[in-house]
Amino acid sequence: MKWLKRILITFFSLFLLGIITVTATYFYVLPDLPDVATLKNVQLQTPLKIYSKDGKLISQFGEKRRIPLELSQIPKPLLQAFIATEDSRFYEHKGVDPVGVLRAALVMFTTGQKRQGASTITMQVARNFFLTRDKKFIRKVKEIFIALHIEQLLSKDEILELYVNRIYLGQRAYGVGAAAQVYYGKDVSELTLSEMAMIAGLPKAPSTMNPISSPKRAFSRRNVVLMRMHDVGYITDGEFQTASAEPLSASYHGAEIDLYSPYVSEMVRDYMVQKYGEEEAYTGGYNVYTTIDSRLQKFAQQAVRDNVFAYDERHGYRGPLATLWTDRAPANDQILAELAKTATIEDIQPAAVMAVTEQAATVMLASGQQIALEWAGINWARKFFSDRRQGPAPKTAGDVLKVGEIVWVRKNSERWQLSQIPEVSSAMVSLAPEDGAIQTLVGGFSFSMSQYNRVTQAKRQLGSNIKPFIYTAALEKGYTLATLINNAPINKPDLRQGTAWRPKNSPDVYGGPTRLKVGLAQSVNVMAVRALREVGLDNVINKLTEFGFNPEDLSRNESLALGSPSVTPLQVVTAFTSFANGGFLVEPYFIDHIDDGYGKTIERAQPALACDDDEQSVMFTPDNSQITADSTSALVNNEPTVAPTTLGDGEYNCAHPNAHRAKRVVSKQVAFLITDALKSVIWGGGDWNHGTGWNGTAWRASRLIKRHDIAGKTGTTNESRDTWFSGFNPTLVTTSWVGFDDHSRELGRTAWNPNAPKDQINGGESGAKTAGPAWNQFMYYALQGTPEVIIQPPEGIVSVRIDLESGKLSRKTDYTSEFEYFIQGTEPKEYAQDSNEDSNIFIDSKATSELFH
Repeated sequence: MKWLKRILITFFSLFLLGIITVTATYFYVLPDLPDVATLKNVQLQTPLKIYSKDGKLISQFGEKRRIPLELSQIPKPLLQAFIATEDSRFYEHKGVDPVGVLRAALVMFTTGQKRQGASTITMQVARNFFLTRDKKFIRKVKEIFIALHIEQLLSKDEILELYVNRIYLGQRAYGVGAAAQVYYGKDVSELTLSEMAMIAGLPKAPSTMNPISSPKRAFSRRNVVLMRMHDVGYITDGEFQTASAEPLSASYHGAEIDLYSPYVSEMVRDYMVQKYGEEEAYTGGYNVYTTIDSRLQKFAQQAVRDNVFAYDERHGYRGPLATLWTDRAPANDQILAELAKTATIEDIQPAAVMAVTEQAATVMLASGQQIALEWAGINWARKFFSDRRQGPAPKTAGDVLKVGEIVWVRKNSERWQLSQIPEVSSAMVSLAPEDGAIQTLVGGFSFSMSQYNRVTQAKRQLGSNIKPFIYTAALEKGYTLATLINNAPINKPDLRQGTAWRPKNSPDVYGGPTRLKVGLAQSVNVMAVRALREVGLDNVINKLTEFGFNPEDLSRNESLALGSPSVTPLQVVTAFTSFANGGFLVEPYFIDHIDDGYGKTIERAQPALACDDDEQSVMFTPDNSQITADSTSALVNNEPTVAPTTLGDGEYNCAHPNAHRAKRVVSKQVAFLITDALKSVIWGGGDWNHGTGWNGTAWRASRLIKRHDIAGKTGTTNESRDTWFSGFNPTLVTTSWVGFDDHSRELGRTAWNPNAPKDQINGGESGAKTAGPAWNQFMYYALQGTPEVIIQPPEGIVSVRIDLESGKLSRKTDYTSEFEYFIQGTEPKEYAQDSNEDSNIFIDSKATSELFH
């Protein structure tokens, strides 16, 4: 009894000492313990994702890859794999597993090393959210107390859900959703048992035991997980045998980018960082849905790319990057090492010339693959001397290539070919005319070479793209499409520039009095200047300002008529949209809506719509407060952004009770007449069979697109430093620009190349020949499969037959006359000549469709 009494006293004393120690320790660390209640509203760090309007992933920003999932979305075997491996008594203990603690203590006392941490899943949640991974006793003590608090606050399922979404699993993947995507390119629901076991084995050492960096260790660890699942009873003998025999199938899968559009994603990234801050933007889990149409964007990117290559190659070959050897070839390893020093740009790769025959060559890529360059991929490469001069066309491959040279190659749709990095720049942007939604945006040839967004940032001289707006002002002052303007040299100079400025036509040819419509279609310079003089410089500047151009960019002299102002492609396409939508100035925007990490829409664009009703509606927020027109759009770094959310989900059109209507800047009648004249830029006019036919400056577009609902305008500046083509049909408006980033560099000219196709472009570069081909190619594919839209004249437009030479009324029905549109009351009143013909010269505005072509 004496010894029993001593033993009881000892145990009681130790127990009391333990309680005192634990209590003291608790109060010692209490000031450092976090508030675990924050786990109730925890926001997992999730990257920013950017999508096209049709749901294609454009880009992803953020250090951590995470796809948050609810517990019900995660396959049960995957959860069982984690429990079996990390904490088999998870649903039995209260946050700390005494059995595990004793086991870890025994290992430490017997080996002297901390080989086992005895961490439960709850303790790991405590560490992952609140602590570091340092193996210190004080950290373990804090971990235990935090785990006990967590078990009091959350259910087991809530704890497990936090765990599987927060745990780091290697390769920047956080949580099982991201791990499934990174290692297998799958949704978590598509994983096999073997793949689930591999992922469940990663928490022990995610950086050194994952299947990409250490496949052997990952394989062994996966089988340990499968064995634990079998021992616990989660899987059968057969399932264990089958899964453990499977080889590793993991490989790295980056973000599944469906639509690579870096200039668009950079605009969105910049907007989100400015509005929400860098940390919040990159970790808040925002999903931004842009207005970009993925189908059209791909067409635009390809059109810009093809056109830049075409320009660059017709101006000649600038030679190899370097010459690696001249006599004896070095070992392949040395060649590959040299090639590895040069990075691929887009898909233009460095290659070493290994052999050259009469009209072919063999080159080796940096991968070690040897490919053949056929003559069709080499024969373009006549020597480049300057932007205005090229050497003779090569006759053999040896005229171009030498063994031992390092050159650029690329693969087009048909073959591998010799290439080079283009020096010229380009941009393209398209808007939806009804609301200004940016459908496509290509800010340059290569984002990797230059992040400069030429659509929104490059101010370039407008050239003849300005003329439709000059003639708009003229029509509003009483001119008509049939008004004769003298196409003759201007002898009275404009002295406001300090020198005697005398504009000339390009080419320097003059035809006397010419109808306004022909002058616009053929881009006659002196006619535009005379029209500006008649309307008045101030009136023209006011009209250009109404179309959205900044008055500070508009030169106050007659050079304005020829496009001396410097503006961005986005400003240009926005102004042209006013003709396509019947006279309204819409504001371009590129973000449709933004969802937060929980799928709730927090911002939605509410664009000003091109509505026929001229009355401006007022919008109201849910609290019934008014929103002015100025508050519905904003600019960030001179770029259009989204507007505040007020309308909620659903269709937003002119019938919407809160619809915000765009400002009318030109009457629907004048917009129709300008559009009709711009159709002549492409289709020309007159009768070719009788010698009165004429081409507009963009006649090449008619050969490719072959539909009569397209209209547009070329633009070329002095010395061809900037070239433009802006055009539209009723559903899509697009501007294409080509030039050098160096403003002083001319686009030059090219001589005829006998090796090039028969439809090659040569001579001086211009809007029609340099920027036009990209527009033609894009619109050809963009409009395929869509019905041709007959542009009906609006109320107040009449069509009368006029004499082609004088613009007066005509009773003739032959090639000397044609029908022309006029605003009712402005049609000519005199006949070109007397005639006894009894013709009805007025045609109903609902005349047959061929009249509207």
